[in-house]
Amino acid sequence: MIQQHVSEVLKRDQPLPSQLIDPALQVAQHGSFIAVGPQPPTTLLQNTENILELSAISLSEIAIKASRSKLRFSAADTHRALEALDLRILPYTAHHAFYLFDLPPHHADPFDRQIIAQAVCEKIPVVTCDEKFSLYKDLKVLW
Repeated sequence: MIQQHVSEVLKRDQPLPSQLIDPALQVAQHGSFIAVGPQPPTTLLQNTENILELSAISLSEIAIKASRSKLRFSAADTHRALEALDLRILPYTAHHAFYLFDLPPHHADPFDRQIIAQAVCEKIPVVTCDEKFSLYKDLKVLW
């Protein structure tokens, strides 16, 4: 399954709401979101007041899956989609990684666990239909 995660950058002084979008969405080559699971909350994704960012972890996952021929995205395709969707990249930091030591093992996917750690550390909600995300008490889940 293609996993894409979108999130707000570290502690920006922007008044706009932010969300982190998890594995249920794909970025199509033409620059739109495609649901892999249930229909995503389109209003939330299309609201221009929301700031959406792609986790650096998601970018790594896309690259890894593309190199294993599990995705048909090139680096150029991915870059164009990010620009078309006006997404910014959320860096993955040591602070996020250290949080993994204390993160309960509700979710086994290492990419998802890193995204959960980012969201909890940055205090931003995750937009996902993955029920395992709701098991994390410090994580706000939308969808």
